[in-house]
Amino acid sequence: QLQASGGGLVLSGGSVRLSCAASGGIHNFDALGWYRQGPEKQRELVASITIDNVGSTTYANSVKGRFTISVDNTKNTVNLQMNSLKPEDTAVYYCSAESTSRFTGSKYYYWGQGTLVTVSS
Repeated sequence: QLQASGGGLVLSGGSVRLSCAASGGIHNFDALGWYRQGPEKQRELVASITIDNVGSTTYANSVKGRFTISVDNTKNTVNLQMNSLKPEDTAVYYCSAESTSRFTGSKYYYWGQGTLVTVSS
């Protein structure tokens, strides 16, 4: 349901753009986001955006000012533009989607396959 693309090897200070296509459309979800898991680290939220008229964004402190999350309504994708990359950004990046049952309030989470970003110094 979520198909991620992008990633690869980049030099420190470089840029990479990740994209994640949501089959069935992004408006089936309440929020979309990107998580990452570095070597021997726990998975962490990188950035998220709400799928409503506001489009509120949230960023991990470590990426604020360097990463930008956005959605493309025509392509049904959520994108992560990553600039000024650092070696510590090296990780497998996962796109995610969240939806809430209007009847029970239960939250459901969906995950795309990971895509590896390697930043060399």
